[in-house]
Amino acid sequence: MSEKSRSEAERRVEYDVVVIGSGPGGYVAAIRAAQLGLKTACIERESLGGICLNWGCIPTKALLRSAEVLETFLHAKDFGITVGDVKPDFAAIIARSRGIADKVSKGIGFLFKKNKITSIMGTAKLLPRSGAWKPHQIEVTSSEGKKTVEAKHVILATGCRARSLPGIEIDGDRIIEYRKAMSLATQPKTMVVLGAGAIGVEFASFYRSIGTDVTIVEFLPRLVPNEDPDISKELTRAFDKRGIKSLVAHKLTSAKNEGGRVKLTAEPTAGDAKVELEADVLLVAIGVQANTENLGLEAHGIPLERGFIKTDAENRCGDGLWAIGDVIGRGLAHVASAEGVFVAEKIAGVHAEPVRYDAIPACTYCAPEIASVGLTEEKAKAQNVPVKAGKFPFTALAKARAAGDMTGFVKVLWHAETRALVGAHLIGPAVTDLIAELTLAKTTEVNAESLLATIHAHPTFAESIKTATEDALGHAIDL
Repeated sequence: MSEKSRSEAERRVEYDVVVIGSGPGGYVAAIRAAQLGLKTACIERESLGGICLNWGCIPTKALLRSAEVLETFLHAKDFGITVGDVKPDFAAIIARSRGIADKVSKGIGFLFKKNKITSIMGTAKLLPRSGAWKPHQIEVTSSEGKKTVEAKHVILATGCRARSLPGIEIDGDRIIEYRKAMSLATQPKTMVVLGAGAIGVEFASFYRSIGTDVTIVEFLPRLVPNEDPDISKELTRAFDKRGIKSLVAHKLTSAKNEGGRVKLTAEPTAGDAKVELEADVLLVAIGVQANTENLGLEAHGIPLERGFIKTDAENRCGDGLWAIGDVIGRGLAHVASAEGVFVAEKIAGVHAEPVRYDAIPACTYCAPEIASVGLTEEKAKAQNVPVKAGKFPFTALAKARAAGDMTGFVKVLWHAETRALVGAHLIGPAVTDLIAELTLAKTTEVNAESLLATIHAHPTFAESIKTATEDALGHAIDL
């Protein structure tokens, strides 16, 4: 084909960009592409917003907010307030959460219309490509049948789903995953949570707040094992105080639904003393697996690594093919969104700021909240990074005392020579908001001295960051 004919064929391509998946990576990528003048479509097989907006980030935070309000009422006397009989309405809590998810999902539809993005409902599959210059063809299967759309670029943002362990079958009745945990018809009296990562401890926190007896089983030796060990210790103390039982360094070897109850066996990772457990529900929260099946990856030679799509440093996985978010193993909604913007800008040929993977904030919304950015103290030492560590407990913070929540601390790690932020690890009230200041410090030229020169309003939770930094430099005022 002549260059002229090829150019004319390329101009006839239906879309510049087709995004497969409308989660926080996909919908953001689609909107940014449309903003940059690219004709864009987004294919979604279930509900706009993907897992995060419909079954993850947003509805879980709605549940946790209900738990927080309940806890406040239950401790009203501590604030000099007398209330009557307070108890949770489980069905109403679940209904509120689902209602919020539905409204947020509809909001994505509004944004698509505003940005002139074509929304296509159905299951997408990449078809084999007959020539490098030819457009990508995507087959979309829906209740209305099949159709094919064409695009110069395809962004794979298909996300992930819950996984289980061999021999433990998720039946959706008594052995469940996070989606079912947000839509149970009745509140379980007892629950075992398998996995002490962010999902596990958030659900453990919520269900305990509304009165469920909760036990966490974790294979690794501590709760939230990816966090700084000091965070794990503080969370364990807080959970113990709340009556959440933690069975760490244990492997769940058996789980069976028998007679309306789940009977479980856990074995210690060191030793042979088995622990027998029984609960109304087992919530499996040990991680996720990528949604890569039946996408047509094989026809394009797209490789997988540990089950996730493998990309290059710019999120490419083929000619005109890109992948972002959970399907490549990133695991956080805000990372997927950042990658979505980056890829859309790369496709549009404008400046695309690389994603700072060394400065990704991680937030866990249990009670107490957890937030972190950068290296832990252990990892800094392992990498021979010299640090000055500072810590400030919320028990010494006036705002925390006034708020009636003094659990936790702020821990900061500043480079001993350059004074750049190496890492920060927070647990306690408001820390998922406080982490933004420290993430900014990680991505800019803010150092320990310039942070101290920044006046922090009093009384605020943010003062804790300044005092922790003072502690790192050896001259804390309020310690």
